[in-house]
Amino acid sequence: MLNIGDSARLGRRDFLRAGSLALGGLSLPWLIPTANGGTKLSEAGKPVTDKSVVFLFCHGGPSQYETFDPKMTAPAEIRSATGEIKTAIPGVTFGSSFPKLAKMADRLAIVRSFVPGDANHDIKTIVGKDSHMANIGSAYASAAGSSLPSNGMPTNCVLFPRAVDPAAGIEQSGFGKFVANGPFPASTVPFQPDGNGSLKKDMKLNLPMDRLDDRRTMLNVFDAAKGHYDENYESTDVARQKAFSILLGNSAEAFDIGKEDVKTVEKYDTAKLYDVAKIDKKWNNWKHYTDNAKTLGKLMLLARRLVERGAGFVTVTTNFVWDMHADNNNAHMTEGMGYMAPPLDHAVSVFLDDLRDRCLEDKVMLVVCGEMGRTPRINGKGGRDHWGNLGPLLLAGGGLPGGAVIGRSSANGGDAASDPVRIPNLIGTIMHNLFDVGKLRVTRGVSRELMTMADYTPIRGLGG
Repeated sequence: MLNIGDSARLGRRDFLRAGSLALGGLSLPWLIPTANGGTKLSEAGKPVTDKSVVFLFCHGGPSQYETFDPKMTAPAEIRSATGEIKTAIPGVTFGSSFPKLAKMADRLAIVRSFVPGDANHDIKTIVGKDSHMANIGSAYASAAGSSLPSNGMPTNCVLFPRAVDPAAGIEQSGFGKFVANGPFPASTVPFQPDGNGSLKKDMKLNLPMDRLDDRRTMLNVFDAAKGHYDENYESTDVARQKAFSILLGNSAEAFDIGKEDVKTVEKYDTAKLYDVAKIDKKWNNWKHYTDNAKTLGKLMLLARRLVERGAGFVTVTTNFVWDMHADNNNAHMTEGMGYMAPPLDHAVSVFLDDLRDRCLEDKVMLVVCGEMGRTPRINGKGGRDHWGNLGPLLLAGGGLPGGAVIGRSSANGGDAASDPVRIPNLIGTIMHNLFDVGKLRVTRGVSRELMTMADYTPIRGLGG
């Protein structure tokens, strides 16, 4: 809701304090452009580094064994069910389902001592002694603002399969709370371009004329207020034009991967990796496996388009697909990894190469993890169950050192044997990547919750 009020009663500094103008979730906390018209939030006085994070959330809880810590010297019921493969780091192996990531391991940071803390299906954002089910991007947006002043790009976005494929299933709402803002303002809820909501069907302006007329009225107020400004306030016309441009969605093209070169779209495409028609429909989650295969690559392409245009935090997830119990819903480890690993291996490797080719590798940090890991022993049906003591974690880009292997797991792969990395450490790494923490501390209006998160100790061995 835009609440301008009576412009004749407002001072120069008070006018244009536009509150939050919600466009189906797209909030405009300010409409004044930066001095140079750029998109860098640091130049607009925000306590940020102008870096971005893409948070690839492997919903369901991937296994540490079949991903990045195979434990092949352990007994058969413990070690990776899919074997191992050598990587670009001497003496380090991954699960055999990740040949592309193995070749670029010297550009990755793998944490083998990541402790999720519990085995629940949720996104774990911890603030002080409290646990909030919140999108971490909401913490970022609470200080960075919920959109860029220059083009209206949301600073916090969440991408589900429907963002790139209208035929895909709807987001899994029963687990995760991907769009929850927790203790942060409602304006920080991530923008979700997935076919739900008044502006989200095709990322074009889908507003009734009366709503558009209301926005034209707002611009009339801009005009009427000119006389209340000092004569040297020369950017009023620029602000007016930019406001209307944002309202009409001039960042909308970023959400259209059809604007990409056909060869780039083809390069990212994960639908070609295997015949999705052969996915066994006896598993209730077969549709999620299908959606993951069809959309993960294009979701990562969309994420790249958004961070390239200034989005600060982008969550990518393809629903409840990594939960490999070998029950009615979920496949066993070998079959499940056959469905899930090829898209992840391909999408992440292409994404990282694309960042490097576009000179964005140091500007964008990728985080890949789930809400938990899997049990040390394979169960009687060939699956692994929930395990909160250890899980896989991969980071890359954002200026982090490549070829890092942080911590060691126990002999059975179920616990941290050294250098335990906990959720606050991961959050601290993310916050130090996104914020100038020193500047954040002296910035007025920063919430206690955000400052608590920014003060968490980052993962040792990764700098920051």
